[in-house]
Amino acid sequence: MAERLPPRALLDKLVSFPTVSRDTNLPLIEWVAEYLQSHGITPHVWPDPDQPEKAALFAHVGPEEEGGLVLSGHTDVVPVDGQEWSTDPFTVTERDGRIYGRGTCDMKGFDALAIWALVEAQHMAITRPLQLALSFDEEVGCTGAPKMIAAMQGVIPKASAVIVGEPSRFQAVTGHKGGQGFDTDVQGFEVHSSIMHTGVNAIMEAAKLIDWANQRNTESAAATPGPLAAAFDPPWTTAHVGMISGGTAHNITSKDCRFPMDFRFVPGDDPETWRKDYFDAVAEVEAAMQAVRPEARITLSERFAVPALAPEHEGEAELLVRRLTGDNASHVVSYATEAGQFQEAGYSAVVCGPGDIAQAHQPDEYLEISQFQAGEDFMRRLLATLKGD
Repeated sequence: MAERLPPRALLDKLVSFPTVSRDTNLPLIEWVAEYLQSHGITPHVWPDPDQPEKAALFAHVGPEEEGGLVLSGHTDVVPVDGQEWSTDPFTVTERDGRIYGRGTCDMKGFDALAIWALVEAQHMAITRPLQLALSFDEEVGCTGAPKMIAAMQGVIPKASAVIVGEPSRFQAVTGHKGGQGFDTDVQGFEVHSSIMHTGVNAIMEAAKLIDWANQRNTESAAATPGPLAAAFDPPWTTAHVGMISGGTAHNITSKDCRFPMDFRFVPGDDPETWRKDYFDAVAEVEAAMQAVRPEARITLSERFAVPALAPEHEGEAELLVRRLTGDNASHVVSYATEAGQFQEAGYSAVVCGPGDIAQAHQPDEYLEISQFQAGEDFMRRLLATLKGD
């Protein structure tokens, strides 16, 4: 009989795969598939046709019927480039009550617990199905989950609820902001800066759009938040530019400038309205550029779009997590997860997992051992519930 690995051994193995979003996650997916197969579980591996080096995995245990529960996690992690680590980021190191390693908190700790729970469920008579869903490219805008969710339909029975195990210290997070990002490419016209009025400075034109974001943030902060937005910090939709590049020399009007414009939407705000507003602002700036040089232009390309997670009244996923954790407080977060995408696809969704989001993406990322143990206890209670005890 195949060995049933404990959660900690599973975590050590998952962290050893350097699944940075820019790289492949296939070795990890293939290992998980083989491990599940060794316990009689059929893994469904879905390779992304647009990225042959990426794949999702999902599996079903228990009665072949709808209405089960999904444990959902992502397999990719953020880079370690430029970060000062005191240990090898892809080797789990334990000290001072913490488990260090890239992804221990975000979110291979939950992935390990979910894989462990699925195998345990296979070896007991659960009466409600349990499913595992492991996605890719979450860290670059949750772009892999919608493909995975679509691939699950008709292959395994559709579940009714999903727990997305992003770090929440096992609080029941019932709402989060959505997100949308546009790569903005401004193409100007180079001339000597002494005659700048005859050219188009891409950086200075881009600055108008960045200032548009500043103005919108000021307006949003001054407005009275709606009932869904009021619980968030901050309680408004934000526009943000975190990177910019362009130009050749200080005395040449820059020919090009590139920056990402990202929005984080509170539930209740219409992403399409913000999209239209930004596109209108871009069109206005572009028209002024082309009045000087007709060949100047601004090109927009959507990088990601993630729906918000809206709190559900008496939501199935929320009620289940509250029974398992005893947490009856209200929690919302400003980061986005795959939960909104599952909700959009017809699942009841909640975010609940081990660790603190403050540790995510940090050098010497860690998960407290007490949180990992709390995760195992959580899964044991979940399995008992699925068994009908």
